[in-house]
Amino acid sequence: MNKLNFTAVRCNECPIRHRAVCARCDDDELSLLESMKTYKNYSAGEIIMWRGEPLEHVASLVHGVASLSKTLEDGRTQMVGLLLPSDFIGRPGRTQVEFDVTATTDVTLCRFERKPFERLVEDTPHVAQRLMELALDELDAARDWMLLLGRKTAREKIATFIDMLARRKISADENGDHTLEMPMTRDQIANYLGLTLETVSRQFNALKKEGVITLSGRKEVEVIDLLALREATGDDADGGILS
Repeated sequence: MNKLNFTAVRCNECPIRHRAVCARCDDDELSLLESMKTYKNYSAGEIIMWRGEPLEHVASLVHGVASLSKTLEDGRTQMVGLLLPSDFIGRPGRTQVEFDVTATTDVTLCRFERKPFERLVEDTPHVAQRLMELALDELDAARDWMLLLGRKTAREKIATFIDMLARRKISADENGDHTLEMPMTRDQIANYLGLTLETVSRQFNALKKEGVITLSGRKEVEVIDLLALREATGDDADGGILS
């Protein structure tokens, strides 16, 4: 298993430093976080948190991808969100886990015990401010998710999923590389988007045929035409009427 070793990584050298909960922290605040953090690795498929269990830790996702899901009484499971590097797991002030959190790929978390972290939030405005920003980003993502599941076609769903990954990659990477490693199998993508496996494969192949993306195996996608991809999402970016 090829996991990254973050044990000795200092906060100011962390790959998610400028996007995570510590993004606005000064040197003194970083030192406080440094003294509190621990790293923990999870293998792909491993449960990170179970819904309903006591919330003992909160964490920033440093490496990998995790999924949020809920299971209904009859055993049906719905994936309700993806967690990507710099996303925050857990809610200060909550005592229970609200969703099942599962490692989709190998995952590394930067963890903090919940109660000491809550005291830190009370005393550190920069952390509290960044937590609020992350929560608002998550609210926007949830609203987009409602639109995706409720109104978008299969093609729009796949394009939106690829575009979501591309936007995060571009914001984290300044070299303009639009090559994405798919964090999920096509079966998992189908479950996430409420589609069949056959439909997911068909839509990937259609976007490839149109020259929007290229595929390398089943895990790597390169976005060739970012504008065409965003048009394929069906989103009305400028607020005008779509013809």
